[in-house]
Amino acid sequence: MLDIVIMAAGKGTRMKSARPKVLHTLAGRPLLQHVLASARGLGARSLIVVTGHGAAQVEDFARGEFPALPLVFVRQEPQLGTGHAVQQALPALGDEGTTLILNGDVPLVRGETSRALAEACAGRVLALLTVTLPDPSGYGRIVRDGTGAVRAIVEHKDASEAERAIDEVYTGMMAAPTAALKRWLASLDNDNAQREYYLTDIVAMAVADGVPVVAVSAASETEVLGVNSPQQLAELERRFQRRQAEALMDAGVRLADPARIDVRGSLVCGEDVEIDIGCIFEGAVELGAGTRIGAHCVLRDAKLGAGVVLRPFCDVEGASIGDAALVGPFARLRTGARLGPEVHIGNFVEVKNSTLARGTKANHLAYLGDASVGERVNYGAGSITANYDGANKHRTVIGADVHVGSNCVLVAPVTLGDGATIGAGSTIGKDAPAGQLTVARARQASIAGWRRPSKKSAKDGGGA
Repeated sequence: MLDIVIMAAGKGTRMKSARPKVLHTLAGRPLLQHVLASARGLGARSLIVVTGHGAAQVEDFARGEFPALPLVFVRQEPQLGTGHAVQQALPALGDEGTTLILNGDVPLVRGETSRALAEACAGRVLALLTVTLPDPSGYGRIVRDGTGAVRAIVEHKDASEAERAIDEVYTGMMAAPTAALKRWLASLDNDNAQREYYLTDIVAMAVADGVPVVAVSAASETEVLGVNSPQQLAELERRFQRRQAEALMDAGVRLADPARIDVRGSLVCGEDVEIDIGCIFEGAVELGAGTRIGAHCVLRDAKLGAGVVLRPFCDVEGASIGDAALVGPFARLRTGARLGPEVHIGNFVEVKNSTLARGTKANHLAYLGDASVGERVNYGAGSITANYDGANKHRTVIGADVHVGSNCVLVAPVTLGDGATIGAGSTIGKDAPAGQLTVARARQASIAGWRRPSKKSAKDGGGA
C-alpha cells in the first residue's frame, strides 16, 4: 500500500507575502495544485498534507479543488524542520507499505518520477530522489562510500568543504518503508546548526539498520526545483513555459517567439496554427487547423474553429468562434459568445452571451449582449443592445439579413424581423417588422437667427 505525505507547512519568508507559499501560482495554478494533480494518479491509500502557515487557507483550497482525493490534513505548529513535519503525519500512516514524501513547493515533479521512486522502495528499501546540479549550493549532498553506495545526506550548512564539492544532491523527496520510517522518525534529534529535526538524518539510520539506500535520478533539474522566492518562482515559470513552447513546436505549431508565450492550462492545436508574440492561454483552449493568433491576445476557455484569424490585442473568454471567422483587433468576446462561420467582429466590439450566425458582421465600436443574431446581418458602428433594465437581463432577437444602421440602441426585449432595416441613430423599443425600414429618432429642425451664448466682458458686468 502507498501513502503520500506532502509537506506544505512553510511560510516562505523570502516570498514576502501574506499568502501561503504553496498557494503562489505557477502557470496559472497554485504550486500545491500541481503537486496534488501529479500525485492523483498514483493510487495512494491516502494523501496526507502537512500544513502550518495559513493552514486553513491551504486546506480549504485543497478540499475545494480535489474533493474526490483521499486527503488527510495534519498541522505542524510550530515548524521545527522537515523531520518534525513528517512526524506530524505518523498517526495518519498505515503500519506497513510505502510512504512517499513530496514537497508542496516543488510543483513540476512528474507523476512518472514519483511512481518510479515508490516502486524503487517497494516497501523494503529507502529510495531518494537525487539530481546533479552545476551549482548545488543550499542543497543536501549525497555522500557515498567507496563502493558507490549511499551512506548519508549532509545538509549544506552542516557540510564540510569536501562535502560541499559534491554535486549530487537530495531533492527533498523520498520513499521509505512505512514501518521503518516510523521507527527512524522516533529517533530524530535536533543536534545540528539549525536546531531542527532533519528528515535526511534517517539515511544514516537506515544504513545502520542494514536497510539498503538507493538513489533514483530525476529526469531533469527543472522537475525538482523548489520555490522559495519571487525570483525562483519567475525562473521556474520561464522554464515551464519553455517546455510548453517546445512541445507545441514539436507538434507543428509555429510560434513567432517561444520565449514570449504563456500557457496556463491546456492548449490543443490543429495543423498549421500560427501564434504571434505575447499571447496568453488560460484554462482549456482549442485552436483549429490553420488558425492564426495575433500578437498580445488573451484566450481563456475558448474554442476556435479552422482558419480563424484573431487579430492583435483581443480578449476571448468562455467563447467559441466558427470556421474562417475574422476577429479584432481590440475585440472582446465574453462568456457565452458563440460566433458562427465567417463572422466578422471588428475593432472595439464586445460580444457577450450572444449567438451570431454565418456571415454576420459587426465591424466597429459595437456591443451585442444577450442577443440571437441571424445570418448575414450587418450591425452598424456605435450600435448597442440595451439588455439590462437595472434589475434583469433581456434578450434581443435579430433575424437574417437585417441591416442595423450606425449609432442605434436596441432596447430589449425586442425582435427585428428578417430583412429589416433600422435607420441610423434610432432607438428601437418595439419589434421591427420583417423587410421594412424602421426609423425612431427626433425630427431634424434648424432654427433661423439662433446665436450661441457668449461670455460677458468685465465692463458688461461679467465675473472674473
